[in-house]
Amino acid sequence: QVQLVESGGGLVQAGGSLRLSCAASGHSFSWSAMGWFRQAPGKEREFVATIGWNYGFTYYLDSVKGRFTISRDKAENTGYLQMNSLKAEDTAVYYCATGPITSRLRAQYSNWGQGTQVTVSS
Repeated sequence: QVQLVESGGGLVQAGGSLRLSCAASGHSFSWSAMGWFRQAPGKEREFVATIGWNYGFTYYLDSVKGRFTISRDKAENTGYLQMNSLKAEDTAVYYCATGPITSRLRAQYSNWGQGTQVTVSS
């Protein structure tokens, strides 16, 4: 069983930056991808970015391309989401998740963290 703990959320002004971390415990061979999702109040949880754990393939939600960067440190079993040029519409609870393949579909991810709040003030 993989356990995920997110950190790094907070309150930031529009245009600012935050770096989210997702620390994973458990055997690294039990997952091949890490994804980040977000859920704003009253909205569905949506895909933000994903990374292939072994080869680093990345894929992003169109609205975050060029502003967000997903990365991972395999030795530390930790994933990151660097968020720059933040906008008010990026406000949400951000979740990391692991699964067997890189995908934008929530159903492909079997392990989820508890989430970390990101609030962007305009």
